[in-house]
Amino acid sequence: MRRAFHREPELGFQEVKTKAKVAALLRDFGVEVHEGTGVVGILRAGSGNRAIGLRADMDALPIQETSTHDYISKTPGVMHACGHDGHMTMLLGAARALAQAPDFDGIVVFLFQPNEEHGLGARAMIDEGVLSQFPIEEVYAIHNLPGAPIGQVSTRDGLICSSESLFDVQIHGQGGHASMPQAGRDAITIGAELVLSLQTIVARKLAPGAGAVVSVTEFLTDGQRNVLPGSARLKGDVRARSPEDRNAIEALMQQMVHGIAQAHGVSAEMSFNTEFVETINAKAPTEAVVRAARSAGLETIPDRQPMSFSEDFAHFSTEVPGCFLLLGNGEDGPCGQPLHSSDYDFNDALLPIGADFWVRLVKDRLPVRSGSAS
Repeated sequence: MRRAFHREPELGFQEVKTKAKVAALLRDFGVEVHEGTGVVGILRAGSGNRAIGLRADMDALPIQETSTHDYISKTPGVMHACGHDGHMTMLLGAARALAQAPDFDGIVVFLFQPNEEHGLGARAMIDEGVLSQFPIEEVYAIHNLPGAPIGQVSTRDGLICSSESLFDVQIHGQGGHASMPQAGRDAITIGAELVLSLQTIVARKLAPGAGAVVSVTEFLTDGQRNVLPGSARLKGDVRARSPEDRNAIEALMQQMVHGIAQAHGVSAEMSFNTEFVETINAKAPTEAVVRAARSAGLETIPDRQPMSFSEDFAHFSTEVPGCFLLLGNGEDGPCGQPLHSSDYDFNDALLPIGADFWVRLVKDRLPVRSGSAS
């Protein structure tokens, strides 16, 4: 199942075949299926009305795979380089096991989400009404972690993943001849000054240990070999571990953009769009994850350091209490390669471990009460 998903990866909001496979498998397991932006499976047991949500992401990445195994991507320029093929399979395995032996009391909502990579899929499902139609009380998600021992569970109460904001700065100067810079207002020099100034935000404007990152990732101009550019565009990425720091960074960036532009007699504007908010784990769900992991005999780190990457699971856990956890993918070979690398691969040995963990978590959060019927 996992390798079939790997062979046919689909980009965010294009997961047509993937969604069809997931829906068909859930129906085969006897799970009630609702299709929309994503795929939602509903499994009821006993007489309880308490509901929890388990999320798996479905989308792949625009990366040309360089692996040599016999189930490489059949779609040029697209591959599962983040393990979403494995995330889906672990959750489907849990759905099958729970449907076959529904030893719980309540409702499990399986959330198969599109377009995690661009931070848009969870929000789209929420806007579509998934949480009002299926009122879950808690929500959970697993992400594999290359380089960590296979099956190691790590999580933490509170912030676990940073936010991601994308910025775009436009500088409007005056182009001119490279031999006569005094006659124009060279946008590339102004842009270079801004690039360096932005680095002082984390180094000098925020508290040490804030964990924020400001990265300029693109510098575009309309200059030529002997033409000074009249316009420049800077694009980049900001990571923050609190809304307060995120808002402070945006304000400081605006101040620097307009201040430097004014100092050089040019105009500039900046957009700052937050697609991934900070991922915050709630106390009770996090404690449940630790219990389930330990009951499975898995190495467990209950107080790991926050991650600098971002997760759009945050949109779910902002609406209802939740927990995002990391599951070690192994330390060697393709399974130990960094996420989003062209030779990364999900570790198939992790599939039964992850499925078993999900089952244990469901039984922990929806225990069978005395007199309940399964």
